[in-house]
Amino acid sequence: MAEAADFPTVSPSPARRLLRRTGALLAAAPLLASLPLLPAAAPAGAATPATAASSATGTSTVDVAVNSLSPSAPTDGDTVTVSGTVTNKGKRTVTGAHVGLRVGTSYSGRTAVDEAAKNGTGGAADGNELSRKYGKKFAKLAPGVAQNFTLSVPVKALHLGADGVYQLSVALMGQTAAQPYQQTLGIQRTFLPWQPSSADTSTKTTALWPLISDSHLTAETGANEQQTPVFDDNDLAKQIGPGGRLQQMLALGSELDVTWVIDPDLLASVDAMTEPYKVKGPGGKLRSGKNQADAKQWLSDLETAVQSQKVVTLPFADPDLASLAHTGTKVTGSLSHLKDATDAANLTVQTILHTKPDTSYAWPAEGAVDRDIVKVATSAGADKIIARSDHFPETGGLAYTPSAARPIGGGASAVVADGRLSTAFQGDMTGAENSTLAVQKFLAQSLMLNKQTRKQRSVVVAPQRMPTASQAQTMAKALHALQDGTWSQPQTLSAAAKAKPDSAATTRVPHAYPSSLRKQELPQSAFEQIQATQRDLENFKVVLTDQSRVVTPFGRAMDREMSTSWRTESDTSGNFRDGVSSYLSGLTEQVALIDKSEVKLSGRSATIPVSVQNNLWQDVDHLTLRLTSGNGTRLKIGDTAFQDQEVKIASGHSQSVKFTTTAKATGPITVHAQLYTKDGAPYGKPLAFKVDVTEVTPTVMLVIAGGVLLLVLAGYRMYQQRKRAVAAQPDENAPEGDSVAADDDDKGDEPDGAPTDPARADVPQQPSDPTADTAPESTEASGTSERVDR
Repeated sequence: MAEAADFPTVSPSPARRLLRRTGALLAAAPLLASLPLLPAAAPAGAATPATAASSATGTSTVDVAVNSLSPSAPTDGDTVTVSGTVTNKGKRTVTGAHVGLRVGTSYSGRTAVDEAAKNGTGGAADGNELSRKYGKKFAKLAPGVAQNFTLSVPVKALHLGADGVYQLSVALMGQTAAQPYQQTLGIQRTFLPWQPSSADTSTKTTALWPLISDSHLTAETGANEQQTPVFDDNDLAKQIGPGGRLQQMLALGSELDVTWVIDPDLLASVDAMTEPYKVKGPGGKLRSGKNQADAKQWLSDLETAVQSQKVVTLPFADPDLASLAHTGTKVTGSLSHLKDATDAANLTVQTILHTKPDTSYAWPAEGAVDRDIVKVATSAGADKIIARSDHFPETGGLAYTPSAARPIGGGASAVVADGRLSTAFQGDMTGAENSTLAVQKFLAQSLMLNKQTRKQRSVVVAPQRMPTASQAQTMAKALHALQDGTWSQPQTLSAAAKAKPDSAATTRVPHAYPSSLRKQELPQSAFEQIQATQRDLENFKVVLTDQSRVVTPFGRAMDREMSTSWRTESDTSGNFRDGVSSYLSGLTEQVALIDKSEVKLSGRSATIPVSVQNNLWQDVDHLTLRLTSGNGTRLKIGDTAFQDQEVKIASGHSQSVKFTTTAKATGPITVHAQLYTKDGAPYGKPLAFKVDVTEVTPTVMLVIAGGVLLLVLAGYRMYQQRKRAVAAQPDENAPEGDSVAADDDDKGDEPDGAPTDPARADVPQQPSDPTADTAPESTEASGTSERVDR
């Protein structure tokens, strides 16, 4: 009963309740006397209305901050040192004050530790105060002024009993002019784990150490042979530089026995910074990056740190498995990105860190899982899902926390991290007080877990994905104390996954997914946009002679579009997707048809040139240019209404493709030009221009032929007339009887061909067809009227 009375969550005894009521009445008396509505004068010694109002009263009058507690888990022979500050938050000076230590009873279990953590301040002081010689006196505490204290006490003076977790309170006693008697004016409670000798059965604890960052590298690269990478900002350089978040994560983790969980995108991004790179500035202006030395040092230090430790790699860019499972599967092709990201992860880690990573794990956001998430994760090759116990609750009524490994069917297993330990370092850890209290609570929960049963268990700690620098420091301090402690031993994640599961532990994957987390997921429209980009990439890459220059950066950019890091940055994620799509469109447009103005066509047949420009850094091939007549009856392209010709263009050049045309009628006709890939997909924007047929050769030739025929007939008639005239004249030397015979002989001797008379040389001859005259090829846009003669 005495222990129950001292326990903060148990109702106090009647005697204590009476004492509290008496104290409350005494504390309220000066306030009642100072109310302006009371006409009676205040008693002698009572505060005036101007000074009676106080912003803090009772045990909240003075703020007691515990900024350090060392050692965090003491053993026999240690001296416990507690340092902090006391700050008077009231408006009256505190006098006759001293701060001292109190040791309460031990806690009964993990739930009791949770409840005590919620009531760290306020209420009556618990337990008996240690000897005043271990305290510190303050002559006075002026309002708003913080004063430091350091208390040191040998462990034997704490009078700790059996192994367990004890409440350790730092309380300030003092008085004010309004309350001139000794009372507790401020208190801060924390936890003191006590396991002086090695536990009979120790807990095997796996600590994940995540190296994950936001997406910083864009899909853009420089228009040069080296493909200079382009970063959205300089934040990553700051994080890996001295004092940066990732630099501290690396330094702290290298001193711990942890399992590294690495996003390969981070490695690829830092690796890109080891060579010349560009950073977008205001207005999108590019400037040269200057952190090559930091990038090289960070990668070198990481390679050294992981050589003797296990490395678990996530799929490239840490894709959001829940978003994929709940909305991405509604868009055909989305899951293919997850498999590609997994393959890219393995290659990236081996190439940069020269170590083979374990790619068999999937880690959904905050360890929340459902059946759909498990299906998506296993589809990419992962057979172990890192979950968290607050999202994978026990349903079997176990009296202890079971081991992490759980078979969940289909050859897959869940590795259920402990929710209390994994969330111990969330929140603001920049202040020394919050950090110290978090460490003590973490150790208390770990010791309470170990004391639940004599059965040895494997426990996993999976903290937040991207701890801040202060959170990482707090985590490291807690893990140092745990790994140096007497009730836990470190273990790798692979060993935890292979540990024998508890037969009574829950193995059923939850059906429900937390609504708060679902609101953070990528919408279906995001996956639709990603697939649209993928289709554009497929059409683009088939015309390239070196596809890797485009496929690799854009493939990784689409992985980044699905990153878990976008959960709290929906607007930024949309901007990133738009940027990737726009940049790909810009590259595609570097291979395009050159604008063409109206063409004037004269003659029966001619050639029309169409030019294609390639402004890419590489040659393009496997393109077909099709020219189509708007009216195949009036104007033929080749032998039909259209004609296809293959196109291959060198980098930075243009090519003019000539098409043979045949006109059948005059007037304007619209002609369409379009590029196609080898599989028949349209490439780029179509081009339309007018062809104005001003003269049709067959009609003209018919008129000319008719004129020539008339001239020939006229000449022949003249010839016959002349011949008859000559024949009518008598031959003076010939005998009269021979005249008719002579005429007959003349007719018989005349040849069948053209007359040999020189006068007939004036008869016009039929001209031959002139050769076609085609306008010279030009890569520039044609003028307002381009004429093509027959």
